[in-house]
Order: sequence, then C-alpha cells, then structure tokens
Amino acid sequence: MRNFNRFTLVIISVASVIWAGQAFAISFGKKDPEELRAEVLEIRTEVLNRLFAEEPHTREMIDNAAGYAAFSNHGFNFGVVSSANGKGLAHDNRNNKDIFMHMYSLGGGVGLGIKKFSAVFIFHSRLAFDQFVTEGWDFSGQADVAATTDKEDASQPGALDESIALMDGVSVYQLTDKGLALQATLQGTKYWKNKTLN
Repeated sequence: MRNFNRFTLVIISVASVIWAGQAFAISFGKKDPEELRAEVLEIRTEVLNRLFAEEPHTREMIDNAAGYAAFSNHGFNFGVVSSANGKGLAHDNRNNKDIFMHMYSLGGGVGLGIKKFSAVFIFHSRLAFDQFVTEGWDFSGQADVAATTDKEDASQPGALDESIALMDGVSVYQLTDKGLALQATLQGTKYWKNKTLN
C-alpha cells in the first residue's frame, strides 16, 4: 500500500512539474502577437500540406465544409503521465475568417519520450463549427476514438477515408511523424479561443 501511495505521489509530482513548466512558458515566454499569428499561420500551412499529401481528397472536403481547424501539438510522455501543449486555428469558410485557438491536454499514456503530432478537424456541420469556436471543446472524460478500416462498409465511421468519426458532422485526421494515425488521442484535451490573438 505504501509503494502504491509513493507511486501516486511521484506521478502527481511529475504532472505538477510539467504543468508548472508549461504555465511558466506561457506566462514568461511571450512573443509579439503578430509574430505568434505568423507562426500559427505557418503551422496551418504545414499541417494541411501534410494532410493533402496523405489524403488528397481532403482538399475538396475542406473546400465544401463549413470550416476546419488545424493544430500542432508538442507532447511529453513520461511513464503514465503525458502532456501536450499546442496551438492552431479554426477557419470559417463562410466569411474566410481565421480564429486563433489554444490546445492543452494532461492525461494518461504509455511510453517514454517526446511526441509531436498534428490534428485537423473538418466541420461538415455549421453547428459543430460554431460550437467549437464559441464554446471550445473539452474531451477530459472521453477515451480515444478509432476509425474502422473497412472500406466496403460505407455505413461505418472512417469507411470512405482514414478519418476518425468524432461526432456527427465532424471528421478528424491526426498526423504523427510516421504519417496518418488511425486513432485520435483526445482524452484530457481542451480546445478554446485565444483571446490575445483574435
């Protein structure tokens, strides 16, 4: 029992250090807003170009969608503690407007090392896009969601492409250094509007 309590204390301590470090970076590592916007726009271009290279048909999907969001996340995974701090933007196709966003997650994981991944949300539903931008999304209680690879069953999520069925009217593509992932790691993750850059 003592060993379990010590292990729990270590996990909490590591998580606190990660959280404090990232909070320090956010508070004291500030850059000029114009510079930050330029960085996010560059991230958007890089992420979309990678997605289009992996799944060319997504270009047309995005063109016909209500909007999309692109994020790049730098994650740290230590034992069973993982954290990711990212940035990105949501783009409203109706008025051609960019909305700058934050992303942060702190949750469980397996493995040791630093992970970098990108995510693209395609909003086929106007309601889903508006909710994402105005209210933000919180997946703190949601497990990973995986796509089916059964191309013959078009009724199944992900059957027509390698997207992940997150909810009605939304497709999610997650890219890692190895390419397109068939499982989205969204648990413990929050997305919200960046008040400083908008």
